[in-house]
Amino acid sequence: MKIRVLIADDHPLFRAAMCQALGDIVGPLILQASTLNETLSQLEANQDIDLVFLDVKMPGNDGLIGLSEVRARFPDVLVVMVTAIEDTNLIRKALALGACGFIPKSASIECIAEAVERVIDGEQWLPESVGNLTDEASETETDDFSVKLAMLTPHQLKVLRMVADGLLNKQIAYELDISESTVKQHVSAVLRKLNVINRTKAGIAFKHAMAVHE
Repeated sequence: MKIRVLIADDHPLFRAAMCQALGDIVGPLILQASTLNETLSQLEANQDIDLVFLDVKMPGNDGLIGLSEVRARFPDVLVVMVTAIEDTNLIRKALALGACGFIPKSASIECIAEAVERVIDGEQWLPESVGNLTDEASETETDDFSVKLAMLTPHQLKVLRMVADGLLNKQIAYELDISESTVKQHVSAVLRKLNVINRTKAGIAFKHAMAVHE
């Protein structure tokens, strides 16, 4: 298969290993990024990127914030999370936010190849260690919030991140170079979509949903 891949990870040796592992699978069209900002810039500059391998822990990406931002700004790009943290709750939240798969950093080349093929075919791929996680009927409150979070627009997501960091409307307006009235509209839309009663609860729920526990 010939697809355009972006490997987003802050460890050069791991990126090199992934490039080597993917070379025979997807061809030579492999791009790299070491921070979340670089990842977003690469996606902006290369609209033909099909698949992103996104590290959970790298500069600018605090937990699942990177995943939520990539999904909001580039909804057609497939995202596979790559991390050394094999946590069931993390995987559930990532899937709820729209990740197509989850690959442990200890995965073999055969596992990576299988994951790529499955994801490109429109399926989800998870390591055997988590079993039939996607078949579980029950959803946690965090899963439900993550699904709602995925409905936010890129601008609404930016505003929510700033609200969670404790910024006031005036500060958010300054940072985003928009009017306070526009900020208020975004905040109202966020509260409505997330079904929370105030910005404090929205900020707390956002930080909880994005958190990664090692």
